[in-house]
Amino acid sequence: MQPNKKKPNPIDTHVGSRVRLRRTMLGMSQEKLGDSLGITFQQVQKYEKGSNRIGASRLQHISEILGVPVSFFFEDAPGSGGQKAAGLEEHGSDYVVDFLSTSEGLQLNRAFVRIADPKVRRRVIELIKTLADAENATEEG
Repeated sequence: MQPNKKKPNPIDTHVGSRVRLRRTMLGMSQEKLGDSLGITFQQVQKYEKGSNRIGASRLQHISEILGVPVSFFFEDAPGSGGQKAAGLEEHGSDYVVDFLSTSEGLQLNRAFVRIADPKVRRRVIELIKTLADAENATEEG
């Protein structure tokens, strides 16, 4: 009989995926985050997979290093009563996390946040919406 491997708690998995999301958005390696926390990159991997639970004080320290409030790690968490982050109603956080985990998603995000002028940002968003609408119209028509 094989030993029963305990599955990670869905909240631990979600929090870990949010740590990974924010770390990759910043272009930070697991090793650098681990060094900042005084732990190995392997421990960071376990946190990000949800196989090891992140304690409260460690999560607070991670939030400081990654420059986000602790609540960031719980946005759209399973069982949170449908609490959604702003602008994610259509697809939920899994869609956003999956997108930002891709090379294209990271490149787009990094380039976009470097645009300082809010008017230019709005124009970029409108351009992307127009391109997406045109593509959808072509697919439907």
